[in-house]
Amino acid sequence: MSDPSAGTSRVGIRALRQNLSVYIQRIHRGERFEVTDRGRPVALLVPLAGSLSPLARLIAEGRASMPHGDLLDLPAPAGKPSKAAGNALIADRDDRF
Repeated sequence: MSDPSAGTSRVGIRALRQNLSVYIQRIHRGERFEVTDRGRPVALLVPLAGSLSPLARLIAEGRASMPHGDLLDLPAPAGKPSKAAGNALIADRDDRF
């Protein structure tokens, strides 16, 4: 069984109240929030189980996380480029036409 606090972010009552619609959108996407009052946990906000996409369900279970940063900021793969994937794609397309 997974840790119930895994994949859970903390938010204070004041921040939650001031940005409620933002947090509701994030919960709808599968994130979980532990609500704190003066630093002490008082509630857990989680998405409804039936309303989750497969990815949102994994996020809610703590088995995946929301992406951080931009995909284009990732470094290029190490090693020399290979044409094998492109050749395989061309061969596959040739088989169909």
